[in-house]
Amino acid sequence: MNANAASAVMPAFKVDVPIPKPPCELSIEEKQHYRQRVKQQLVAHNAVLVAHYYTDPEIQTLAEETGGCVADSLEMARFGAEHSADTLIVAGVKFMGETAKILSPEKRILMPTLDATCSLDLGCPEKEFAEFCDAHPDRVVVVYANTSAAVKARADYVVTSSIAVELIEHLDSLGKKIIWAPDRHLGRYVKQQTHADVLLWQGECVVHDEFNAKALLQAKAIFPEAAILVHPESPASVVKLADAVGSTSQLIKAAKSLPNKQLIVATDKGIFYKMQQQVPEKELIIAPTAGEGATCRSCAHCPWMKMNSLVALAEAFDIKSAEKVNEIHVEESVRLKALIPLNRMLEFSRTLSA
Repeated sequence: MNANAASAVMPAFKVDVPIPKPPCELSIEEKQHYRQRVKQQLVAHNAVLVAHYYTDPEIQTLAEETGGCVADSLEMARFGAEHSADTLIVAGVKFMGETAKILSPEKRILMPTLDATCSLDLGCPEKEFAEFCDAHPDRVVVVYANTSAAVKARADYVVTSSIAVELIEHLDSLGKKIIWAPDRHLGRYVKQQTHADVLLWQGECVVHDEFNAKALLQAKAIFPEAAILVHPESPASVVKLADAVGSTSQLIKAAKSLPNKQLIVATDKGIFYKMQQQVPEKELIIAPTAGEGATCRSCAHCPWMKMNSLVALAEAFDIKSAEKVNEIHVEESVRLKALIPLNRMLEFSRTLSA
């Protein structure tokens, strides 16, 4: 492909991302109360809890204890679609609940709060993205899983970070030119790995965008024997320093395979729960973020993932009042359109594991 064409990007789309306040801390007794209440609700409603790696360890533990799933967004949806439960309760952010509904329309999909969103989703609004795609009709549209159902419905393929390079490489081998949205850092990484002709939407994750190369080098000086693990949603200068680059599930595997006894991890620190299970003998160190104190928007933990509290989870089934609606709904016409690129992703994923 033409290397010069691969440098194209769209003008930056700026969005004011309001950062939610963290939930109140609970006492040990309160935590136990709400944990028991969640367990009772799951049984009463024939429900199963699926939780993302970035949620609080309390939530991840509860999912495991009740026969649920702790995973990335793709595996969460896949697990839910294959499970016999009538109701899925999705602890994560809204696009994850929508993905579950797209794949499991017959199930009731609940979330602790529908206000838990994602800066990548917010930064890729349906109308503006559709206009951008319409201006480039010769390109295949590939969108990251971190997008709304409406944006997925406009895409030709949905992709997760675990198969992003392989999918773009495949499309490039077919001579396709590509629109990538919404994460500019992951899109840039994919371009570098594949040399494909990719036009980038300029979104970013508030967590990964804050990791800082200078601060990371300072951490490496303190822990010279540590390996650096980086999610490709991070800036290029951070990725360049990595010993391992990959999705959440790939970083957990890297933590196990690397010989280093100390690991500096540049992704949401919620991943430490599952990572430490795999490598209990190793020391996990969160990579520094660009900001300090009040200037830090995430401090290496997604503020929307924090909204998945035990209290919100316990109250998720209480949808009697108009102010307390926790159920995910996706318009059927949108769902059917979004299902096409999601199924293409799942099929492509199966070919990689075959």
